[in-house]
Amino acid sequence: MSKQTRLRAVFAAFAVLALALGIAACGGGDDNSDSTGTTGGGGGGKAIVSNPANGKVSLKVGSKNFTEQIVLGEIYAQALQAAGYKVSKDLNLGSETVALDALKKGEISGYPEYASTALTSFFGVDPEKVPSDAQQAYKEANADFQKEGLTAFPPTPFASANAVGALKSTADKLGLKTVSDLEGKSQNMTLYGSPECRQRIDCLLGLQKYYHLQFKQFKPVDIALRYEVLDKGGSNTLSILFTTDAQLAAQADKYVILQDDKHVFPAGNVIFVTDPAIVKKAGPDYESTITKVQSGLTIPVMQELDARVDIDQETPEQVAGEYLKESGYVK
Repeated sequence: MSKQTRLRAVFAAFAVLALALGIAACGGGDDNSDSTGTTGGGGGGKAIVSNPANGKVSLKVGSKNFTEQIVLGEIYAQALQAAGYKVSKDLNLGSETVALDALKKGEISGYPEYASTALTSFFGVDPEKVPSDAQQAYKEANADFQKEGLTAFPPTPFASANAVGALKSTADKLGLKTVSDLEGKSQNMTLYGSPECRQRIDCLLGLQKYYHLQFKQFKPVDIALRYEVLDKGGSNTLSILFTTDAQLAAQADKYVILQDDKHVFPAGNVIFVTDPAIVKKAGPDYESTITKVQSGLTIPVMQELDARVDIDQETPEQVAGEYLKESGYVK
């Protein structure tokens, strides 16, 4: 899929969003969100207004160390700056454990986290018990964060999850449509994933515990190389991908993800995790700005933003700025 085709698709998504928000403003709809819908408030044409009082507050936005997270961090950082805050960034923190530790130590003001990741990695919830409803998952994650002295803002419309990926040619050759189809075949295959995949229930650990799969070997790999290992590895290679990866939309004839038929990899809407003391100090524009700019982040939009970085080689900073302008949040 060409960049121009993708651009038309994402502009159409923005148009649908604006229409949906217009209908909601006239009195219809509800406030719930899911992986394909949108949350109320802050749509196209509703520009962020700079508040001079916010200039007294310094904020540092963090993120984990892969494209989607860095793009989100840039969106939040640039939006908060547009709202008048003094903003700095640390957008390559590493895993969720490192990011949470940085927040607890006061090294950052907040960072985007996936509700499902928070529940499974931080709070010991089994994947199959993570609510499929975005609002319920947020409610439970936020309650657990509050016990840790933290808080989280409401979720994004899009949900992202880990997924087992393969070349389409491999899936066709081996008859792979679901993760369960790997039974009897996985022992001859190499699985690539991030270093922390070994300990994550929505990664290697879950594949072993719930699908009872064993692999020829597991090889840790930098997240940025998750597609390169498929290209080089051939028919005996699997890789942990993300459901919002740009490549899945742009190269649907080359890459596929296997259906998580046992629902081991729970979908995750993003929630911005922060410190209540910072929320109080920053005032109401802090939360309202973040929830406003994320209201346009549906799955097609997020895939497009990821594609502009991973495929078109734009910087996350450029892509975030384009998103904020294209959707009317900034001029």
